[in-house]
Amino acid sequence: MIRRLGLLLGAEGRGAYRRYLAALFGYNILQGAAYVLLVPVLRDLLRAETADAARWFALLAVVVVAGWLVSYTAQQLGFRLGHLLARTLHHRLGDHLAELPIGWFTGDRVGGVGQLTSKGVIDIMGLPAHMLQPLVSAAVTPLTVVVGTLLFDWRLGLCALVTVPGVFAVFAWAARRAAEVDDELHRNGAEAADRIVEYARLQPVLRSTGRTRAGHRQLIEALAAQHAAQRKQLLRSLPALGANALTVQLVFTALIVVGATLALRDPGRTPEVVALLALLARFAEPLAASAEYGALLRVARNSLTRINEVLDTPPLPHPDTPSALSGHHIEAEHLTFAHSPERPVLREVGFTVPEGTTTAVVGPSGAGKTTLLWLLARFLDLAPGDGTIRIGGVDLRDLTAEQRAALITPVFQDVYLFEGSIADNIRLARPDATDDQLAEAARLARVDEIVARLPDGWDTQVGEGGTALSGGERQRVSVARALLKQAPIVLLDEATAAVDPENEAAITAALAALTTTRTVLVVAHRLTTVTRADQILFLHEGRIAERGTHAELLALDGRYAAFWHRRRRARGWRLETGDGRGGGDAAGNGADAGAGDGTDTGEATGDGDTAGGTTGGGDSAAPAGVGR
Repeated sequence: MIRRLGLLLGAEGRGAYRRYLAALFGYNILQGAAYVLLVPVLRDLLRAETADAARWFALLAVVVVAGWLVSYTAQQLGFRLGHLLARTLHHRLGDHLAELPIGWFTGDRVGGVGQLTSKGVIDIMGLPAHMLQPLVSAAVTPLTVVVGTLLFDWRLGLCALVTVPGVFAVFAWAARRAAEVDDELHRNGAEAADRIVEYARLQPVLRSTGRTRAGHRQLIEALAAQHAAQRKQLLRSLPALGANALTVQLVFTALIVVGATLALRDPGRTPEVVALLALLARFAEPLAASAEYGALLRVARNSLTRINEVLDTPPLPHPDTPSALSGHHIEAEHLTFAHSPERPVLREVGFTVPEGTTTAVVGPSGAGKTTLLWLLARFLDLAPGDGTIRIGGVDLRDLTAEQRAALITPVFQDVYLFEGSIADNIRLARPDATDDQLAEAARLARVDEIVARLPDGWDTQVGEGGTALSGGERQRVSVARALLKQAPIVLLDEATAAVDPENEAAITAALAALTTTRTVLVVAHRLTTVTRADQILFLHEGRIAERGTHAELLALDGRYAAFWHRRRRARGWRLETGDGRGGGDAAGNGADAGAGDGTDTGEATGDGDTAGGTTGGGDSAAPAGVGR
């Protein structure tokens, strides 16, 4: 553990760490020497040889003062190292996590990393500040005492030396026994932390559905599992702690028996034997203290191991120099990807997206659409032999991180806004953008409408994660961010999947502005998005089952045609006003001519898409009808 701490500190803290260890070992050696010097002091006092006792006492005082100075230095260095460790770990973890593929951050890993960066770092920074001192003392001080005892009485010293391996063997057994449930405790703690955050964030949903009590179930189960793991650890630790304490007491008792036997055999050495027994009491004390710190040391060591496991995870490899591109077209060949070996998500997928065109990826749920986009964004990385993705004729893996970030803008349905203003969140794409460029991107995404109705305008604080805005408003800000970035390639994944009609119309218009000048690959179920695409890829069970334009695939009358007709039947039901006569589709895909009679259940039989007008042109006083 001492060596691993040094590796974590790196070159910056290595010198301070060595000085700290030197001071720590020096203090414990001086402490052991002070205990040894008590023997001649007590021996001469018991023999009434005060002059000799005074000389030994003077030497003892010098050693004690030196030990105090070294101890003070060690404590100061320990606290500084603790803060340095916390800063170093947070920076190293942050830098390394930024280099890992996005796909690495699964739910269980996110909870574990959250625990490591909070509780785990605190556990480790406590090592130099509080826990290394008793650990080193448990090893160095008893050995120093044993060496001193050997100098005065080799028999008693040899007995003490023989007990040392047995004591540490018991300590090691106790530590292993208690550590058997540490992983379970860590896993349950991470799960409980995730559930607490989830329960707090979902309060609006739980309360709106009247599940304020039923919503406790998963949280209660996670807390119960954590409590059970803590009890299990306690039940395993108590016998271990008892064994440690009993071993130390048995060793000290055995040494007392040996010392008393020696004193009875040689009464003239009784004062020296009494002094040696007092010294051996100092031999047992650090051992007993180390047992009490054993659980804390084990927790810190486990946190250190887990942090090292994260730091040892291979980062996403990047070249050092950028590559020269020939355009911005996308080529994919023989893409095969699996989150687990037994269930491939993509199988031998290949396609080309010409520069300046829009390609729509459609298919049933679980077909691999989102995985495909994540591979194109390199949020997931392909293993060697699992296919190739090229942009502008260059392998995606040969692009630097900066080059890839400048080329590709992903717009996904899960939008995260950082705490700050609306303007700050849009400017993340281009911090050097002018006010006019910001305003134009906001206008195209219709964020200017949001800004106009808020009291603080552009300075409106969005809150952590954007919670001060609605889901549709957050999505508009993310689209404005993509427009401001002006990357030549845009990846869209269900950007309008869960927003209200007003925000859907705004986002759809903004996305239309994006697709006019960029190379776009979009995963969408919105029918207008699909029909406007230059080509459509229909994914089924991880393979491209069909490809072509909307008209070509309808004429093929295969899987895509069946999918299209199902979607149109599902999307046809909507509220209408007036006499049931719907307006024409804004995309020009046919008229939503209603055949209803203006009653509550008018039926629209037109072929138009719902992206057009949804209110009929009849008398505004007529009752609402439900059209199909």
